[in-house]
Amino acid sequence: MVEKIDVEFEEGDNNFLTHSMVDKMLIQNRKFVKNQPKRVVDLHSLETRVSMNPYVEKASVFLTIDGILKTLIKQRKPLARLVNGDTFFYIDRFGVKIPMSSNFSSRVPLVSGVEDATEIKELIKLLQTIASDDFFKKEIIAVERESNGEYVFNVRSGDYRVVFGGSEFASLKLKKLKAFYNKALIDETITRYKLINVKYHNQVVCTKHSHNGKQ
Repeated sequence: MVEKIDVEFEEGDNNFLTHSMVDKMLIQNRKFVKNQPKRVVDLHSLETRVSMNPYVEKASVFLTIDGILKTLIKQRKPLARLVNGDTFFYIDRFGVKIPMSSNFSSRVPLVSGVEDATEIKELIKLLQTIASDDFFKKEIIAVERESNGEYVFNVRSGDYRVVFGGSEFASLKLKKLKAFYNKALIDETITRYKLINVKYHNQVVCTKHSHNGKQ
């Protein structure tokens, strides 16, 4: 007999699913699999059912010798929150769409202007480069892809925007931007600017809030 249901989540900082939500996925014929004979439990069907949930990246369902039905789940991890018209959804590192959840809100960049699969693939590569740096992972809160294919960032530390340009040479541009930050944040000159442009080779071009032009 199945004596107990045990649900385990792989480590991660997302909490879309709860243990009780997974328990409900394991219902067969309106009855829990608990107390059913082990030989009649369709493990493949249960695993398929859990895997079909949009928040599940990977699931494994199996029975232990002592009658415990174990379910191991790896939840999908959002990389960004996309807005398309009035529609919001997350995407993960594979470009899979993840619905918004009332249980959990992930602190990932808000992205606009990205629509087709090619643009999403390019976006994922850029976001993974950003996420690999602890500072920029927190600093860049929104990404806008303009019609010319260039990106503009909204940041956490001020009301200025970063004109990033295309996705090419992303690591080099971020390195250049960080060097600028290291100086401008310390001497507080960064508050003078409304745009910080790093799309040009080997230079940072800033536009001031005043009418004094570019520095």
